Amino acid sequence: MGNRPVIVAAGRTKFGEHYEKQPERLIEEAWLKASEEVEIERRDLEACYLSDYFLPITNKLGLEEGFLSELTELHVPMDVVRSFSSAFSNACNAIQAGKYKLVLVGGIEKMTDRWDKIRDDLMLLEDPWSYYAGCTPEANHELMLRAYIKKYGLNSENLEKLSVALAQVSVKNHLNALKNDYAQYQRKITVEQVLEARKSARRPLGLYDFAPISDGAAAVILANEETAKKLTDKPVYVLGSASATDFLTYPSREEMTGFLASRLAMENALKAAGISLWDIQILELYDQSTVMEMVSLEDLGFCERGNAWKTILESCNDYKGYYKIGEKKLFVNMNGGLKADGNPLGATGGAQIYEVFKQLIGEAGERQVKPDNGLRYACVLEIEGFGTKSYVHIFGGGF
Repeated sequence: MGNRPVIVAAGRTKFGEHYEKQPERLIEEAWLKASEEVEIERRDLEACYLSDYFLPITNKLGLEEGFLSELTELHVPMDVVRSFSSAFSNACNAIQAGKYKLVLVGGIEKMTDRWDKIRDDLMLLEDPWSYYAGCTPEANHELMLRAYIKKYGLNSENLEKLSVALAQVSVKNHLNALKNDYAQYQRKITVEQVLEARKSARRPLGLYDFAPISDGAAAVILANEETAKKLTDKPVYVLGSASATDFLTYPSREEMTGFLASRLAMENALKAAGISLWDIQILELYDQSTVMEMVSLEDLGFCERGNAWKTILESCNDYKGYYKIGEKKLFVNMNGGLKADGNPLGATGGAQIYEVFKQLIGEAGERQVKPDNGLRYACVLEIEGFGTKSYVHIFGGGF
């Protein structure tokens, strides 16, 4: 990749309920935390890319570019998209093309302000079939779990193990979030609590299996290589980035036990990065549910189809901070994942990238990953809808 994009700084807010803060205060907080790391001023920015799903609905903010222009007091090119990964990809493309040298990528969401209002909109993000059938945004996750059980012929004994493995995903992510000051939930939970919540709901997935509704913002500053050298001695390179799509309606897809879009995006991102799958040491997965973390391990190629639950179960029985896959150690969702860190849609991907950035420059604090051979490669998966669109970014640091 010529003229590779480089992350020189990143910032974010705490995720959770921020009813008392206006959107501009949240994105300003994230931007200031990023800019202070490399002493960048607003006037240095040549373009801005912003992501949000619901600001026009939740906060009556239309033409968000104008909102961002007022906030930054800039008149540079600005564009608004849905997901942080979409904004990030556009910024990377612009830098690689030589159009800009320094770009801000921001993401923001205030979902708790009008939670009842956006419930329908969340269902439409999943797919219209679910919406008109009267389903909730969680319905497809349960349908996928049932399809997974059927396809791989899991019997009663294995069903119990699968159930525990999914509970361990939630427990693991809450445990990681204890070391993340920005996380929405910083408390331990147990496998028994997860199982009891399912029992109370009389469903295969319960309260602790799903990511929460959140408010928050994230910001990443991207530069070309020449500019990055002037700003930081800890550059993190965007080695490969790819996206793919699938049918909007989940039941219409050929594959019901995983996401084709994630698999294709991963294949193309690896080709662009020029590394192998097992060079990746740390992984941020889009765990809107415990099921999605499980199937994403398979979609990205780290586990064989129908076997990720076994890896989770074996690794978490004596959890040491990573999934053990053969002789490899894979560190997954060290910030707590969407499950415990939070899930303000437009900013979620930014928090994922923030985490791997901090890990690769060795500034992740108590949750810092320290592989025996040093930390060099990380990967982020962000998904729009229920596997309708997937983005994979591969990063390298320590070069």
